[in-house]
Amino acid sequence: MPNIKSAKKRVLVTKTKAARNKSHKSALKTSLKKAQTAAGTPAQQELITAAIRKVDQAAAKGLIHKNNAARKKSALAKLANG
Repeated sequence: MPNIKSAKKRVLVTKTKAARNKSHKSALKTSLKKAQTAAGTPAQQELITAAIRKVDQAAAKGLIHKNNAARKKSALAKLANG
């Protein structure tokens, strides 16, 4: 554990941000998985739209790289159209 006050605060802030990032990343993965397993169901289009929205939000927040987001969105679009 650090001794300097600012370093102690950084430890706490980093812990909080890491927990938030983990939660958002987990939700993103769940939505992607739901969209991929919904192939052929009536709710498929809604789930794909929701997953694309989550991918965009994750890229905007810096959770994933913009190229990674583009790749995921492309795969979802291919799933929706094919």
